Amino acid sequence: MRDLFHGETAYGHRSREHDPDVNKPARIRSRASPLAIDTARRASRLLAFAAMLLWTSCMTAPASAQTPFIVDDVDVTERGKVHLEFLNEYDVLQRSAEPSLRQNATLLSVTVGVYKNVEVGIEVPAIVIFNTEDIIPRRPLGLSDVGANVKLKLRSEKQGSVLPALGFVFGVRFPTGNTARDLGSGVANYQIYGIAEKSLTKKIKLRGNAGIFLAGNTAEGVLGVRTRNNGRLFSGGVSITKQYSERLLLGAELTGVANGSLELSEGQLQTMFGGNYQLTKKLALDAGIIAGHFPASPRFGFLLGFSYDF
Repeated sequence: MRDLFHGETAYGHRSREHDPDVNKPARIRSRASPLAIDTARRASRLLAFAAMLLWTSCMTAPASAQTPFIVDDVDVTERGKVHLEFLNEYDVLQRSAEPSLRQNATLLSVTVGVYKNVEVGIEVPAIVIFNTEDIIPRRPLGLSDVGANVKLKLRSEKQGSVLPALGFVFGVRFPTGNTARDLGSGVANYQIYGIAEKSLTKKIKLRGNAGIFLAGNTAEGVLGVRTRNNGRLFSGGVSITKQYSERLLLGAELTGVANGSLELSEGQLQTMFGGNYQLTKKLALDAGIIAGHFPASPRFGFLLGFSYDF
């Protein structure tokens, strides 16, 4: 599982400390929303986000591996086995993020199969932020918020059945990043989400995730959504992948996060095109191209890494 949404997928800023109760980093705070919100606008936001969640919860599917995508699959690591992922994501930030210009996030993820259909994992991210010359430090570097998760495979897909495969994840991120250097969120994050997965053909699979942050936020460095007063966040995503050969898998995804007031302009929305190439039976090369909208998402970026099964 990649929490850069979940950051991501994945899911720091400058030298000044920012307030964890603010929806965005300290230097890119948005203006407060008017107290009186038009009924039609609120209804349209609600319908739009409800449609997204319905869409992502109904569209589902499995494949050999879901790296490098943020949208999770139902598969879990086999009992007694270990799965390792190492991913590096380099992002060019939205212009509204200045004085931060770019961000590089490296994620090491290890999952272990502990029971049949149950795995536990840990994620260790490190972040480098590239600021303008007038900001000190110009390139803050360090550990971000370490995460842990438990994943359950609730149902496998059965041939001839219209029902999808189903899974469930509970994740937590600890405030281990240095908030003074804008490398961490400064709060503990608790997230739950469901996974649905359905094979459209023998080679094409569709997956969907829908979930909620019970507390905390999706902030990872400059990117991510910060909540006011520890409010809840809603997440959703859908991906489609095709197995072009025994070695090559390609696909695309769309992921989003909205705050409790359904202000989509203060959320995250991004897409990725990418896949993986199986170099050996246990080693795969992962790559992706990213494009985003709204200040909490990157303007564009790329991702490269590998995954290995022990």
